[in-house]
Amino acid sequence: MYYSDDLVEEVRSRSDIVDVISGYVRLTKRGGTYFGLCPFHNEKTPSFSVTPSKQMYYCFGCGAGGNVFTFLMNYENVTFPEAMKTLADRAGIQLPEQELSEQEKRQASLKKTLLDIHKEAGRYYYYQLKSKQGEAAHAYLTGRGLTEETIRHFGLGYSSMYQDDLYRYLRSRGFHDSAIAQSGLVRIEERGCHDKFWNRVMYPIMDVNSRIIGFGGRVMGQGEPKYLNSPETMLFDKSRNLYGLNFAKASRKDFFICCEGYMDVIAMHQAGFTNAVASLGTAFTPQQATLLKRYTSQVILAYDSDGAGVKAAMRAIPILRSAGISVRVLNMRPHKDPDEFMKALGAEEFEKRIQNAENFFLYQTSVLSRNYNMEDPEQKTAFYRETAKSLLEFPEELERNNYLEAVSDRFLIPKDSLKKLVSQMSRQVGLVKKEDEPVRMPAEPDKAGAKKEKDDGNKRAQRMLLTILVGDKRAYPKIRELIGPDDFTEKLYREVAEEVFSMLAEDKMNPAAILSHFINDEEEYREVARMFNASLPGGLSEEEQDKAFTETVRRVKKNSLAQKGRQVQSFDELQKIVRAQKELDGLTLRLS
Repeated sequence: MYYSDDLVEEVRSRSDIVDVISGYVRLTKRGGTYFGLCPFHNEKTPSFSVTPSKQMYYCFGCGAGGNVFTFLMNYENVTFPEAMKTLADRAGIQLPEQELSEQEKRQASLKKTLLDIHKEAGRYYYYQLKSKQGEAAHAYLTGRGLTEETIRHFGLGYSSMYQDDLYRYLRSRGFHDSAIAQSGLVRIEERGCHDKFWNRVMYPIMDVNSRIIGFGGRVMGQGEPKYLNSPETMLFDKSRNLYGLNFAKASRKDFFICCEGYMDVIAMHQAGFTNAVASLGTAFTPQQATLLKRYTSQVILAYDSDGAGVKAAMRAIPILRSAGISVRVLNMRPHKDPDEFMKALGAEEFEKRIQNAENFFLYQTSVLSRNYNMEDPEQKTAFYRETAKSLLEFPEELERNNYLEAVSDRFLIPKDSLKKLVSQMSRQVGLVKKEDEPVRMPAEPDKAGAKKEKDDGNKRAQRMLLTILVGDKRAYPKIRELIGPDDFTEKLYREVAEEVFSMLAEDKMNPAAILSHFINDEEEYREVARMFNASLPGGLSEEEQDKAFTETVRRVKKNSLAQKGRQVQSFDELQKIVRAQKELDGLTLRLS
């Protein structure tokens, strides 16, 4: 869909980036910038920045950056028109009706067909469970303590032992092979058609609107894999859905219980804990945290109490915290999971465990302590150091001190000693510039594992000059008579320069609006976002800043003149360029 530049800018300007991102990431203000844990890669120390003055975000760890549109597009995995619609609705802006393209119509039709196929499959599996051939599956479910009401509520079913039973049923309902294959429920090959699930207990997976989008199947006896999920399709992305959320969202509790398995959720709902959800056979994801954030600000983790469950909880905690969700961890020992706990001790005892669920940080520290022998002075000291390092994740002094006191009391660490250690480590976090260190352009992060960009000084200078012009309003008056967009010899930088110089000439700077011009090219977009979020190295004196600015301008202009020199047709023109280059040697610029 096409929207005019004016409309795009109106939606963007009325969607404050701090307000929008705060709904997904827990941000803390430092000066004029907000920081948080990056939602696009796992990290313990916040390197994700949101700058209100630029209306942009940038991660100094992984290089992800952009404006409010690209944040939604990348975080929610949606298209630009979908992000536009979400932000327009949020801002109360009515978008013009747009005619769907033929491709969009085909996609919408296919999606409806796939939903219909899954709905029919759900009915079929439920019917099979109630039939004679489903007796063993039905006995398995009731043997695990499920009532008929619970089985019906969750739409549980059974996939026949015949490997093409569902396929033949779907064909009888009028569905064509192409759509059936794209549903992921049947594999269609020249040798024949084979159902994805056969001879398994079936768990329909529903979206928040209670539409079936996939299935999970469990073997009843021996066999591998024990659990099998639908493959990813147009409907189903396991990293962006949570089992039971369609029911849990209607719960009146002010928190959700997050566990690992289908049966855990079902057992808890049957016991009255209708605020329980589970991830879908995968590690907890930032997208799932975003989904939860729409309905709650508090989560209690009820993961398995074994080693794998502890690791899963330790991975989930920073993801939930990054989304701005308060986290506690439930202790189910000596039982393994909520299903087992409920059978052994019942709902009343489970409610007591919920009330006594442990604060996330104390839980993390307790898990950390298991790696050290507290009888060994060296290991005990190492544990204290790791604990101090963990406390640095709290940027606010008051919050950090509260956790410091709690950890000291729990693990008998001398408070004053731990506080000194934390202070010492906090001073080591930043980079200190040595007196004799030359002024350098700041390093720019490369995405992990990516091939490093082959760059040269001229490109770096052009990029840095644009960075300075965008970030320091004192720069443009100093160079407007000397440099223009044509002096930027790199095609992308020249396009950016044309926008930047045009805005500066009107005494306005809007980096987020410039970014929107490059939204259709991911590589260019990331490059421009990186450029707009770089800066001169911190800790420079005014004299050093002026020197870096002068050297940058001189290099950009000299490179531009050199290129023009290679194209001149007369000796007089060449002499003028040579004189202009020599004059640059005496150039001195001051930002102050």
